[in-house]
Amino acid sequence: MNRSEQLFDQAKKYIPGGVNSPVRAFKSVGGNPVFMKSGAGSKMYDVDGNEYIDYIGSWGPHLFGHNPPFIIEVLKKAIDNGTSFGAPTEIEVKMAQLITELVPSIEMVRMVNSGTEATMSAIRAARGFTGKEKIIKFEGCYHGHGDFFLIKAGSGALTFGVPTSPGVTKGNAADTLVADFNNIDSVKKVIAQNKNEIAAVIIEPVVGNMGTVIPVNKFLTELRDLCSQEKIVLIFDEVMTGFRLSIGGAQEVFGIKPDLSTFGKIIGGGLPVGAYGGKREIMEMVSPSGPVYQAGTLSGNPLAMNAGYAALTYIKEHPEVYQKLEEKSSFLESGIRDAIKSIGKNFQINRIGSMMTLFFTEEPVTDYNSAVKSDANLFGKYFHEMLNRGIYLPPAQFEAMFVSTAHTKDDLDKTIEASLQSLKAIL
Repeated sequence: MNRSEQLFDQAKKYIPGGVNSPVRAFKSVGGNPVFMKSGAGSKMYDVDGNEYIDYIGSWGPHLFGHNPPFIIEVLKKAIDNGTSFGAPTEIEVKMAQLITELVPSIEMVRMVNSGTEATMSAIRAARGFTGKEKIIKFEGCYHGHGDFFLIKAGSGALTFGVPTSPGVTKGNAADTLVADFNNIDSVKKVIAQNKNEIAAVIIEPVVGNMGTVIPVNKFLTELRDLCSQEKIVLIFDEVMTGFRLSIGGAQEVFGIKPDLSTFGKIIGGGLPVGAYGGKREIMEMVSPSGPVYQAGTLSGNPLAMNAGYAALTYIKEHPEVYQKLEEKSSFLESGIRDAIKSIGKNFQINRIGSMMTLFFTEEPVTDYNSAVKSDANLFGKYFHEMLNRGIYLPPAQFEAMFVSTAHTKDDLDKTIEASLQSLKAIL
């Protein structure tokens, strides 16, 4: 029994399922999780001394790879000044100002501690602003583990939401309406059936939580127009895409201005953080400016703010980062496509910028229903073949993989060759 197996056996005695976030348990791919010890650049190292080329990057925030020196240097200085104050600091002001400068739709922003906290707070602000209670989300989009997000479409009708977790009440489910991603008619139907009752529509503008799924045609433009017509607050959940797809996130890529946006991941430079922001008239509803209450002792934590400020300042001063990411990601995508083609298959690869997913289905993946047609068992076999070859992919078919600036040509070549050999081994 190796050290990872020993630790997992021990963890299961004290932590539910042995992990602090479910996907880490490897349940969807089989086998036991690998316990990590350290990371540097594009690599992670487990407790047994094995090296992996990492394509999860802590689920997105490691745009520059693990432990970039310029962030580590800033963190060391910040620690010397104190880890938490529960009082305002200058770095919070600088961080808020920088975010509003980089993302045109953001006029005011509030720092929180996680993506879940950001999306929950944005929904509350939208409800407070509109005086309405219902929200629309999209099947397959994930916005954290808030009660009103853990809802899926019921059989027979998109408008009937049903809880996906015990502990979520029917009342919460009743206030959450579900539509189909990339299907504007499904949104129109839900709105028509709940006229003047909908406070907000929340969406991942590029989905990362059913694998990478990209908006088609004019879906986001039509959604923006529809929300404006119906006086519904449009919320872009950019926890994954914000500052990863471009300086201005997915909203810059697609030329759409949401009313509110949520962020996480990169704005903490690898530390726990979240934020929500948008139109001034909505954000001034938030306490203490307005009556919508939201608070957090560790919000604006100086360590996370200093690390995040360093990350965002770097991309502001080095916008060529995104071109480099595109080149690396495109090279990786092409190599894996060639590997798939060489074995006579037409598995789907969805990629936008440095986010990518290989789906084990030969049908295009544009929404939840097409995503779930992917062969998850085959992906599980592929995952373990890749892991055995030193490539660490997301341990679930329905997650995005992330490329960083730290990935070298050698890393990408090794990954492409490992993919070819893994596909040959499982097919």
